[in-house]
Amino acid sequence: MVADRRPVTVEPAQTRPEQVELTILMPCLDEAETLGRCIDKARRYLETSGISGEVLIADNGSTDGSIQIATEHGARVVHVQRKGYGAALAGGIEAARGRLVIMGDADDSYDFSDLSAFVEALRDGADLVMGNRFRGGIKAGAMPPLHKYLGTPVISRLGRLFFGARIGDFNCGMRGFSRQSALRMDLRSTGMEFASEMIIKAALLEMRCDEVPTTLSPDGRTRRPHLRTWRDGWRHLRFMLLYSPRWLFLYPGLVLLAAGLGVGGWLLGGPRMVGSVRLDVHTLLIASAAVLVGFQSVLFAAFTETFARAEGLAPRAYRVDRLARLIPLEAGIVIGTVLALAGLGLVIAAAAAWGSAGFGDLDYQKTMRWVIPGVTLGALGVEAVLGSFFLGILSVRRR
Repeated sequence: MVADRRPVTVEPAQTRPEQVELTILMPCLDEAETLGRCIDKARRYLETSGISGEVLIADNGSTDGSIQIATEHGARVVHVQRKGYGAALAGGIEAARGRLVIMGDADDSYDFSDLSAFVEALRDGADLVMGNRFRGGIKAGAMPPLHKYLGTPVISRLGRLFFGARIGDFNCGMRGFSRQSALRMDLRSTGMEFASEMIIKAALLEMRCDEVPTTLSPDGRTRRPHLRTWRDGWRHLRFMLLYSPRWLFLYPGLVLLAAGLGVGGWLLGGPRMVGSVRLDVHTLLIASAAVLVGFQSVLFAAFTETFARAEGLAPRAYRVDRLARLIPLEAGIVIGTVLALAGLGLVIAAAAAWGSAGFGDLDYQKTMRWVIPGVTLGALGVEAVLGSFFLGILSVRRR
């Protein structure tokens, strides 16, 4: 879902837009207990550092007086109608006046009184500067053990593996970026996975990503936090998989395809013994299923890559484009047709053997070694032809 791009702002007297270098952005949903302290720290940093900036609150429907507190403490407020953490931040980024943006949660768990490390890295040319709580320090009670030792490390490792993002703390809520880079990312998520999307898009677009140590303190609220461990953890993982068709479809598909072809080819000549276990046509049938599922998974990877690039959800991959030029739609149709005809030939040969036996009983151990590969090749051929046409449809350029 796309975040609301038409926020309505409430603007107190503030520095003129052309004079703003830094926007300190905080998403807000009923943060009356801590919002004032966060704004005061942020404004104090701007004053002591001499940076021309603003404090911007992206309100997501607060009903506890947060809006009044924000204006009383000198912040500007933008109202974002679409619900969600990511939606609030996207609306805030859209409304930000600063060339640079530093975002952080309004629960007083991050220190807005010293943002110099973020500003220095951004001024030095970084597109995205991530805070790292593991390097900066996590105070007692600031992070649940499940998040500290399992959730965040696993998500971060998968992000580095899937996307090559050299980030040690994917889930850190304090980060800085140039507003232009954030708009170029075309961020779409409305929920907590917005945090992962930003890093993933930056990695895919080959932006410069730096990390600085950040201290995490226990949040100052008495109410339960908005974060839901399992729901939001799954949303992060799901988003990563959806943006990594190679790991979701291609690599598992290639493994299945190779295993199916290897075992199937090994069993075509007859039964095989593995120790005291005898493998025969039943195993050949399972190998055939692995080949079909693996090939379908590889096709899904091609579909996803093509769709993502056509819709602007992922940057163009020149290796993929070059491969598409080398193997055009017509080549896929020809290859599929050849496979289908080869499969049909094997089935016809099996039918001929059946006919020579008067269409009576057959030795299934022999005939199934013709029928199973024949049906498999036929199915692969049809999938290849249909998949080639579908890739052609996905590749059609649209306005």
